[in-house]
Amino acid sequence: MIAFFKRLRQAYGDLKLQTKITIVLMIAVTVPVLLVGILFYGRFYNMVISDTIRQEQDASAQTAPLIENNIQNILDAYHQITELDFYKTLFHQPVNAPSQLLLAPAEAREFCHKADSLIDGKKITGIQIYMDFPYDSVSLFQDEQTNDYFVPMSLAQGTYWYGIFQGTGKPELYCPPFYLGEREKNTFGDMAYIASTTFYYQGYAYPAYIALYSSTEQLTEILKDNLTLKGSISYIINDRESIVASSDSSGAGVYYLDYAVIQDSFMASNGFIEREILGQKFYAGFYHIRHPGWFMVTVLSANALIHQGNLLMFQYILVYLGMLILTSIMAHSLAHSVTNRLSSIISQMNQIRHGTPVPMDSPIYHDEVGDLIDTYNYMTRKMEQLMEDQRKSAEELRIAEFNSLQAQINPHFLYNTMDMINWMALQGQTSEISNAVQRLSRFYKLTLSRKNSISTIGDEEEHVSIYLQIQNMRYHNSISFISDIPDELTEYQLPKLTLQPVIENSVLHGILEKSSKSGTILLTGWMEDQDIVLLISDDGVGIPPEKLTDIISGTEIVSGKGTNIAVYNTHRRLQILYGSSYGLSYTSQPGQGTEVQIRIPAIK
Repeated sequence: MIAFFKRLRQAYGDLKLQTKITIVLMIAVTVPVLLVGILFYGRFYNMVISDTIRQEQDASAQTAPLIENNIQNILDAYHQITELDFYKTLFHQPVNAPSQLLLAPAEAREFCHKADSLIDGKKITGIQIYMDFPYDSVSLFQDEQTNDYFVPMSLAQGTYWYGIFQGTGKPELYCPPFYLGEREKNTFGDMAYIASTTFYYQGYAYPAYIALYSSTEQLTEILKDNLTLKGSISYIINDRESIVASSDSSGAGVYYLDYAVIQDSFMASNGFIEREILGQKFYAGFYHIRHPGWFMVTVLSANALIHQGNLLMFQYILVYLGMLILTSIMAHSLAHSVTNRLSSIISQMNQIRHGTPVPMDSPIYHDEVGDLIDTYNYMTRKMEQLMEDQRKSAEELRIAEFNSLQAQINPHFLYNTMDMINWMALQGQTSEISNAVQRLSRFYKLTLSRKNSISTIGDEEEHVSIYLQIQNMRYHNSISFISDIPDELTEYQLPKLTLQPVIENSVLHGILEKSSKSGTILLTGWMEDQDIVLLISDDGVGIPPEKLTDIISGTEIVSGKGTNIAVYNTHRRLQILYGSSYGLSYTSQPGQGTEVQIRIPAIK
């Protein structure tokens, strides 16, 4: 066990710092929540059930006014009809002779228009007035204006509602579907508000009924909307133990409760009771619909509550998992905000292995990591200063070496040129000496006209042209020089005395080594990517393969007419200035000639 914990501690210690911080934060968040969930699961479950019941009570409290409003709309329509003059004349004034039953056309039309406007197909689906006259010769049933609304009492006889009126003497009745006859349900609607009235004729009272029909669909939709818990049932029961409407007719039959039980429970249980049917426990809630004396009953089965509780627990777990994921992201972000800056410092410090250290941006947060970044930046600036001092020293050394190489070239050429003039003097060629001195003066004017050591390709081309003119004075114009430098290249930079040592080498070790002592030198050039390539070719004796690699390698080659030190110095000078990819390259075919390519960057 001890060994296991040691390995576990070692494994944890080897983790990245970001992973360690994330694990610690996740444990700090997860463990307390799990402990609270385990300890208080039962209480939480009871709270869920209580909250579900309370939600159903609140929904019922909001639904009952909608039902009352639906009933009130029917009552308002009834009162609008009873206030019409036609209705008052017919039912409120005694009639003593058949002639008084003749219709007043204006009042009849008003009655019909009002009835037509009240029947909207939703709140009111039909209106019927049931009555009989003592004499068949006078009737409202056959008049074109009223025959749609007045019907004989015989059509009501045999219905359940008619029997209730006859047996109880009620002034009004709210009728569920089974109170109505088939004619009524098929023609007008499956629910009705029916009020009794009296027609007085010759001192006798005759009964009449006015029926306003509607549909139970509106009440059914209201009851369904009342339910917030899947599997629950809601229904309306009247004082005659009849179900007026329900969200589920079969369920209402299973969970049916007597009106008296509901009334007593409503008064004693604060609107909710617990019951058991067929071994299954359920909860029933009640809300009183005052005007008709109905009760709205909402039944919540225990299984539905358990399912709701499980659903809420599942939702709680989902929310917790979501919070856990969010917490893990936040923990990861928090750890990343620390370790990312540390990783940036490590990455910057690793650059020292491959190059110059680069300072980081100034830290936004001045915590411990911010202080570390400030310290690193200070160290980097000090290192940059030291490296800059080193670069300056190296640059000064490079310039000194370049100047030393240049100084080696100039005396070498001057020695060769003065040797030629001395030879001409020995020959007594006075005018040629004057010409040679003038050209030599122009030659050195080009060489020494500027303080820096950089010239142009055009000036260097003129420089070697003068050099070859001087050499031809010595060698009887035996050297042909062809220059084919494009005009667009003449303004690009070229270090001084780059072409002259190469051409001098072509003259002395190439053309003059031939038996004819004559030959041709070609100078041309072109642009290649971002570089310029200058080509110098001659048709001299060429260079043996075993000596070709030694020309620019620094190995001194001594011949009867000099060494290769000037060519090597030229090559080395170009590499010091521009880098190892630049300089001279030689190709040669013994007996045929030599080509020299000079590669320099295209700089103006």
